[in-house]
Amino acid sequence: MIPKRYYAYPLRQLSAMLQLGEVTSVELTMAYLSRLETLGPEYNAVVTITKDRALDEASNADGELARKKFRSPLHGIPYGVKDLLAARGYPTTWGAAPYKTQQFREDSEVVRRLKEAGAVLVAKLSMVELAGGMGYDRAQAAFNGPGLNPWNKLYWSGGSSSGPGAAVAACLVPFAIGSETSGSILTPSSFCGVTGLRPTYGLVSRRGAMALSWTLDKLGPMARTADDCGMVLAAIAGQDAADPSSLANGFEWSGPPDPRTVKRRPWRLAVPKGSVEKVQPAVRANFEAALAAFGDMAEITRDVEWPDLPWGPAVGAIVGAEGASAFLDLIESGGLAQLTCPRDRHAGYAGAAVTAVDYLQAMRLRGPMKDALNQLFEKYDAIATPGRASVAYPVHEEFSKAYPDVSGGPPVIPAGNLCGLPAICIGSGFDKGGLPTSIAFMGPAFSEASLITMANDVQTKLRVHEKRPVGIEG
Repeated sequence: MIPKRYYAYPLRQLSAMLQLGEVTSVELTMAYLSRLETLGPEYNAVVTITKDRALDEASNADGELARKKFRSPLHGIPYGVKDLLAARGYPTTWGAAPYKTQQFREDSEVVRRLKEAGAVLVAKLSMVELAGGMGYDRAQAAFNGPGLNPWNKLYWSGGSSSGPGAAVAACLVPFAIGSETSGSILTPSSFCGVTGLRPTYGLVSRRGAMALSWTLDKLGPMARTADDCGMVLAAIAGQDAADPSSLANGFEWSGPPDPRTVKRRPWRLAVPKGSVEKVQPAVRANFEAALAAFGDMAEITRDVEWPDLPWGPAVGAIVGAEGASAFLDLIESGGLAQLTCPRDRHAGYAGAAVTAVDYLQAMRLRGPMKDALNQLFEKYDAIATPGRASVAYPVHEEFSKAYPDVSGGPPVIPAGNLCGLPAICIGSGFDKGGLPTSIAFMGPAFSEASLITMANDVQTKLRVHEKRPVGIEG
């Protein structure tokens, strides 16, 4: 068996070890498969372990590395995907009982690109049923059980990418692919204390991924560090002729620039008015500590006026209408009755009742919304807020009852998704009970490199990402 400390190594270190022959891909893969089999069920984090495929891909990677054929920095490194991404030969359940046996003939484009990069698929990871599109209001919203938080299993791992969040935090995989329509990468990253990157809309192909909202859905990496996320994004970004929404913009990443040799002006960060007033005390304190960690690397402007636009209602109308369209057959057939969360069995019908006028009005508002944020980004490099206003919710509480004194969620979620903007979320610390808190940065379209560098600046100072949940080896 490989040393336990390997499980927590960042991707760049694992890559160097594989290239030097200090460890083989098969050894790494066997070790992570063992963790997935033994620890995965503890967090309801895994739907399917792709053992046969993983060992085959790992063996191929070792052969190529031995011949000095180096595909990418991910060559030979295991990973998992949220179970809305197709992987040929294995079920793709979408987290929902009606689709437990569903299979597709081809890999999704993201899985195909990661295979081309030499990465090793070890697991299909859990998710909230139908990515939360039917209006779930509690953690018990997946046929294989609620996502449990590795920091404390009495709390939720977050949704809808619940499995990727828990699996990365518990060192079951070095990185995972999640998806976000309205918070589904940032939320589990925040609750589980991992790094999550939501790319610019269209930067990553969604071919072979479950559609919830065609105009909002995005796929992105969840990993230990900001640098890790940059490495993964570089492998999966780029235009796909089979996905008309994908863009020609690729993404390149060779690592954070060395501040000793690369001089730059301080980051210009905006903290929106109202974004920290009604969050939990630990969230606020750790957010301030994260900002302070920038030192003279950032100029921070407080109480920046946020555009007064109906961000939340617009997201709700669009997700409701597009989600109902995506799952119209399930809704009309009465299949919602098979879903796990009681609310999902009836709230899905509300999406089908969204009027064309309401949907089109929400879509029309996205133009002025983008203009308003573009004006902000003329003055600032990024918006900085807590990733979430609270720590993880208790697993058996309805969300609305968990923290009634907390309100005013971070604008990086509704505004960023409506405008298709990238954001990154990293751990900022912990509350008194040991649950993670977070800070998030949102930038203009295609500013991923700046956001990753920005997050890395804080991450290397705080070193929160180096901590592990009690009992988790690595």
